[in-house]
Amino acid sequence: MLFVFLTGAGMVLLLRFNLYQGSVWFTSANTVSGKILEWEAEALSYMDLGVHNRELTRKNVVLEQRVKALTELLRRAGHDSTATELRQRELLAEFELIPAEVVSATVSRHDNFLTIDKGAADGVRPEMGVVCGTGVVGIVYQVSSHYALVLPLLNRKSNISCRMRGTDYFGYLRWEGGSPLYASLGDIPRHARIKEGMTVETSGFSAVFPAGLFVGRVAEVANSEDGLSYELRVNLGTDFARLRDVCVLASPNRVEIDSLQQKIEQGI
Repeated sequence: MLFVFLTGAGMVLLLRFNLYQGSVWFTSANTVSGKILEWEAEALSYMDLGVHNRELTRKNVVLEQRVKALTELLRRAGHDSTATELRQRELLAEFELIPAEVVSATVSRHDNFLTIDKGAADGVRPEMGVVCGTGVVGIVYQVSSHYALVLPLLNRKSNISCRMRGTDYFGYLRWEGGSPLYASLGDIPRHARIKEGMTVETSGFSAVFPAGLFVGRVAEVANSEDGLSYELRVNLGTDFARLRDVCVLASPNRVEIDSLQQKIEQGI
């Protein structure tokens, strides 16, 4: 212990009262400490990648809806907006976005499901819409404290009201199995002028999704089995095989709507 003490004292005296040795020591110490701090910063940055990705997904969804709103404003710049149109644009901004990550998913079954890492503790409830940066994903089916089961578009029970962008014609999007890239949009009237490449979006006829959310594009126009309407083959905007980051839409009016529906069911 005495030897160590004397060695340390000697080093202090050497570095303190000798300019050259002191400068060499402090330069080397700064280099080592700087390298250690750099490694620490890189490690912390890597650990935060998941948080950054979820935040980017949320911002991407917001920006996408703003672009769609601006496009709609440009398209309708030739006439005055009605009160209904103005109210619809307000509703797009009133949905709270809850970022989530897909922890498990299926795409090859007849009835597929997704599991996300957000649940009741995070404000997620059944019947909430789920979207990603490229379009609509599905609807929350069941929730636990920290997880939720999502009914995606790739499920035969999924039935979402959609319309053709720029028109008032709407139908119901269904998936009948097969390719996870396509779904069918039925009940489109025969007198509607539909062509390939037209955009399919949510109609806004429910509290689950606001109007105008991108769903996909028309890939093929065909007649229905009874010949009374069109049956459209829609190329979905969401690639479910690569889906990871999503957002749950929390509507501020959902509680009020649920209350009214419960009163109807109870006969009040």
